[in-house]
Amino acid sequence: MFTDATLLVTGGTGSFGHDFIRLVLSHHDPREVIVYSRDEKKQHDMRLAFRDERLSFVIGDIRDAPQINAAMRGVDYVFHAAALKQVPSCEFFPMEAVRTNVIGTHNVLEAAENNGVRKLVAL
Repeated sequence: MFTDATLLVTGGTGSFGHDFIRLVLSHHDPREVIVYSRDEKKQHDMRLAFRDERLSFVIGDIRDAPQINAAMRGVDYVFHAAALKQVPSCEFFPMEAVRTNVIGTHNVLEAAENNGVRKLVAL
């Protein structure tokens, strides 16, 4: 399904992204997998762990609409895993949860539509 396709994984350095990307790289033959996240250190560690030329890394925040829109150019499939997931963090910082989980997801959906993404899976 992903042979010669370009995939973008938001929150790609998280637990889901890491395992999903390993699966895609080992069982499919994508042209490129773009790891989109805010965490430079995790991106660096992932680059060293995978050592796969099909991986590219974009430091970005889904809360920045122009940035996610630019990162999605030429992408076939999006797997949206970027979110604040820990309930205590969301309770202590509710506006951050809204900015990331609501506005950020809206930005991802609009960017996918703007760029003609074939399929988007939102976790």
